[in-house]
Amino acid sequence: MPLQYPLSAIVPSQADDRDDMTLALVLTTISPEVGGVLVRGEKGTAKSTTVRALASVLPPIEVVAGDRFSSRPGDTSPDGDWPLDAETETRPVRLVELPVGATEDRVLGSLHLSKVLADGVAEYEPGLLARAHRGLLYVDEVNLLHDHLVDLLLDAAAMGRSTVERDGVSVAHAARFVLVGTMNPEEGELRPQLLDRFGLTVEIAAPRDPRLRAEVVRRRLAFDADPGTFVEAYADSERALTDRIAAARKLLPEVELTDAVLTKVAEVCAAFEVDGMRADIVATRTAVAHAAWNGRTTVTRADIRQAAILALPHRRRRNPFDAPGLDEDLLDSILGDEEPEPEPPLPPEPEGEGDSEDPGFQTGAERPPQPPDGSAERPPQPPDGSAERPPQPAMESVMAAADPYKVRRFEVTGTGAGESGKRSRALTSNGRRAGVDPTGQGGLHLVETIRAAAPHQLARGRTGGRLRFEHADLRTARREGREANLVLFCVDASGSMAARKRMEQVKTAILSLLLDAYQRRDKVGLVTFRGDGAEVALPPTHSVDIAARRLAELPAGGRTPLAEGLLTAAEVVRVEKVRDPRRRPLLIVITDGRATHGADAVARSRQAAQWIAEHRTTAVVVDCEQGPMRMGLAGSLARAMQATHLPIADVSASALTSLAHAA
Repeated sequence: MPLQYPLSAIVPSQADDRDDMTLALVLTTISPEVGGVLVRGEKGTAKSTTVRALASVLPPIEVVAGDRFSSRPGDTSPDGDWPLDAETETRPVRLVELPVGATEDRVLGSLHLSKVLADGVAEYEPGLLARAHRGLLYVDEVNLLHDHLVDLLLDAAAMGRSTVERDGVSVAHAARFVLVGTMNPEEGELRPQLLDRFGLTVEIAAPRDPRLRAEVVRRRLAFDADPGTFVEAYADSERALTDRIAAARKLLPEVELTDAVLTKVAEVCAAFEVDGMRADIVATRTAVAHAAWNGRTTVTRADIRQAAILALPHRRRRNPFDAPGLDEDLLDSILGDEEPEPEPPLPPEPEGEGDSEDPGFQTGAERPPQPPDGSAERPPQPPDGSAERPPQPAMESVMAAADPYKVRRFEVTGTGAGESGKRSRALTSNGRRAGVDPTGQGGLHLVETIRAAAPHQLARGRTGGRLRFEHADLRTARREGREANLVLFCVDASGSMAARKRMEQVKTAILSLLLDAYQRRDKVGLVTFRGDGAEVALPPTHSVDIAARRLAELPAGGRTPLAEGLLTAAEVVRVEKVRDPRRRPLLIVITDGRATHGADAVARSRQAAQWIAEHRTTAVVVDCEQGPMRMGLAGSLARAMQATHLPIADVSASALTSLAHAA
């Protein structure tokens, strides 16, 4: 097994968020009921390195020897009840990594195919959830996880068990694990149901202080040059962390949870208007774990404050475009300066004594020296992380959008085979069974496999007993579901669109379509055209948040280079087809159809539209023309593009419903 980078060797003050990340991971391993950790941050910030390093400092666990499900001695295993004198063994905590492209069979477990086909024995082969029991389940790029896998994780996280009912297998086993996910927000947000299942969340960024950056590089180069020597240099610090975690776990049941603490946690959660009661429960458990981590049996104001910082930010989001965060000044004002009052002693309860602290408690290895005051502070960042934008000319204007609304669904024509999503018809790994594929990679179709083998039994010499199978008999199920697409917006930002009411209507429609794309797990991109050219305002990305921010900054004014806008959008589609040929594009052109830039502007725009039609790109032209005198240019553009033509007022689902009722 390759050596992992030591947790204690990670530079602790890569801004204060680095300490928060390590602390959150440690707290959820002290008290697994906290519910796991989600780490959000830009690429190259050692998210994966920190998570993998955590497993090496966790105290080992005792399991029944030979059990496939890591059962605790005395627990019931799907393999049978263990006798009281069953042999046990101690092993390290497992870190199980769940790839974003994993199949459902690999996660849940399934029939052991080789034993079924060779020996005729129906035996269950445990999946990743079984392997992760009593350990860590790590999902890198968790925001890109397929929806059907998200559903499996939600069920396991809620029930603490995994139930398999498929292919003649009926098995239920314990699946209690610490779920750890890392993600880059630029690649898309996390599904709300799964986001809420993470007990704690941390936002991290790379350090801006050159000295800290140099120290990170120095340590990494030393590890790569000689991993053994580097790990040995931090062995004492790693053992100290392990001892401190073990001591905190032992102390956890002795931490006193008073009514005053519960009330203060409830006040904080109510003040920040979080949804549901899970935030109160998670924050309380986190505060108790934080007290145990610091060797105390009393929950203090500092414990509650740290718990709120870790447990509440991601629960305050109301829609995908709301930025996570917590107003720490408001938090401090709610907490006040006084510690929660201790619980008054109850005369008839002599065991209520709180003298359980260990005077010899060790707080672990010393932390590496902190940087000078102010060196770890992060400078304020632009909302989308981009560089400063040049000032816009005076004739340009920026209009805000109104609240988004529910839109009608647009689909790519035909049947695709892309990633699982919720937009267009496709052959996917999940969904309804639509046929049989003799060469597919899906789940086993047992009935059709038997049907394929049955006619050949006499030729294979079978006179009785079990069926005789060959590899050519294997049949898999072809399933039809929905796929995610590339939704590329091509937006007219010229002077003819700059009227306040029109641009507000356009931005509201795009914002609504972006929200729809988020819910359907699409990739989105944004091309704008005005003045004398077009630009890719946002290359295709999974992050609708960034798309919404770019939309809010979109100025309007100048001439209308429609042909240039269409050709730029077509080039983006072409490049994305090379990068990801399975993801089919949906082009949404938002314009009034006018073309005023260059010679023969209208004719050139029609030629560009015909070129898009020849490449069979599914397109929708959203017509923004208004007023009693209309030229119908957007309609003729849609015909040249062989696209759906839709007035902007009909983008909403309510408008479509009104038309149906009127008919």
